[in-house]
Amino acid sequence: MSDNTLNLTLRVWRQPNRNAPGKIEEYKISGISTDSSFLEMLDELNEQLTVEGKEPVAFDHDCREGICGMCGIVINGVPHGRGNSLDTPTTTCQLHMRKFKNGDVITIEPWRAAPFPVIKDLAVDRSAFDKIIQAGGYVSVPTGAAPEAHANAVSKLKADRAFDAATCIGCGACVAACPNSSGMLFTAAKITHLGLLPQGQPERALRVKRMIGKHDELGFGGCQNLGECAAVCPKSIPLDTISQLNRDLIASLFKGDGKH
Repeated sequence: MSDNTLNLTLRVWRQPNRNAPGKIEEYKISGISTDSSFLEMLDELNEQLTVEGKEPVAFDHDCREGICGMCGIVINGVPHGRGNSLDTPTTTCQLHMRKFKNGDVITIEPWRAAPFPVIKDLAVDRSAFDKIIQAGGYVSVPTGAAPEAHANAVSKLKADRAFDAATCIGCGACVAACPNSSGMLFTAAKITHLGLLPQGQPERALRVKRMIGKHDELGFGGCQNLGECAAVCPKSIPLDTISQLNRDLIASLFKGDGKH
């Protein structure tokens, strides 16, 4: 065997639909290039299964560039797996097989959270995130000609924090990593990136109450500030984004205007 290829044992969660019981099935796969991405390795597994007359493994994917957030898989107990540096969070599509060693046993599971029911195998329904965003409603800003660049001054600190929060891709790794299946890091990112900018002020108080209410209604758990969510976030959304959410929520409840 070449030093640039791997022979692996894959322990993959197989579940035909959300109502059927699932189980781990084991597959042997060989000749995997260390330059392959994890999803390309799964493609090769599916080609092998197809040739053998077996059902391919269903998994979510789209851009394969670490942008869309579709590729949600728990790899050896870690959402998305660890990056090419052990301490670097990543998306599954950007995880390369050089991270693994020849002969490794890799356990591959879907996101584990009640609000993310399994559709099939490794694919889960993450439409709960869409419902949280929808609960936030619209942004009431005038339309027409573009305003002057300096018409609404934004401090450098607020602009940086807002854009950091806006990098969230909604992959759901935060939920999968949290022992309580909390979606607070995601919800906080969506609330913060609007709440710190002038365009987000008209509905700021109402937005945070509606989004938190929908988060809880959908069955996401409470946040205990364990930090597992931020540790696996592929876009490094900081944990203190949740603090901003809490400040906005308290302001909306006790001041009524969401401003501080």
